[in-house]
Amino acid sequence: MDAFSINSSLILNYSSPKTTERPWTPFVGCEEKVAGILFTLSVQIINVILGIPANVMVLWFLLRNMGEASTSDIFLLNLAFLDGFFGCMVPLDLVNVFFLNNKDAWRVQLFAYGLKDMGGPLFLSCVCLDRYVAVLHPITFTGLKDHKYRAACSVVVLAITLAYAIAKAIGGIENFEKIFTVSILASFAFMVFCNISILWALKRSGPGKDEMHPMKKKAFKMVLSILAIIVFNYLPPVALFPFQQYYSADEFKCYIQPFAFSFVNISSSIQPLLYLSRLE
Repeated sequence: MDAFSINSSLILNYSSPKTTERPWTPFVGCEEKVAGILFTLSVQIINVILGIPANVMVLWFLLRNMGEASTSDIFLLNLAFLDGFFGCMVPLDLVNVFFLNNKDAWRVQLFAYGLKDMGGPLFLSCVCLDRYVAVLHPITFTGLKDHKYRAACSVVVLAITLAYAIAKAIGGIENFEKIFTVSILASFAFMVFCNISILWALKRSGPGKDEMHPMKKKAFKMVLSILAIIVFNYLPPVALFPFQQYYSADEFKCYIQPFAFSFVNISSSIQPLLYLSRLE
């Protein structure tokens, strides 16, 4: 599906000046249906106002407490960095949309969206896996508490993310959009599995709520918040894009794509805010 090849509606309507005589605007093809793009622009501004400072606060807190870091903090650190970087790219995105229309700047934007597309779901999956092992396999978890295992996993995830982002920026790869589709579907299924498994384990810990072990309660809250992020941010494009043929070309381009990807992009603000809300 072509819908998955581009992350944001701000670049959905990009067209090279060499291929048209009309001045380029972010509303090309949607001059009479601008609601979707305006909604995306609003979301991007929210990422600047809320997302950047929230991610900076998360980074500051995690780095300040490295000596007391939990096993999953290294994944959250990487996630906050990627989300913060994505937020910092928004001003360039807006300037390029309205003023520059520069192809090189557009490729930089694609690279940033690639980091967001792949890095977010993978690092969230790592956090979820860490909590799953801690709750359901505590003996195994004890033997894997060394941070070197998480560091190695982070390196692998970053390598995959960078490869995906570079390929996205270069473009021209056949069926490249299917990688995003598969990663989102797999991450979503994995999150649901982990959350249900942890919930089941916590229910078996005792009949009363007060008997729940504090560590298990903390793990449950973390995984539940991750699941909420996945459902809210990634379910819209996964649920809508398979039905592309049922919409007219203009409706899909001007409404469905920008609205769906806005939910993906706003996770750069939701994720750090949820983390900060859990701090004691």
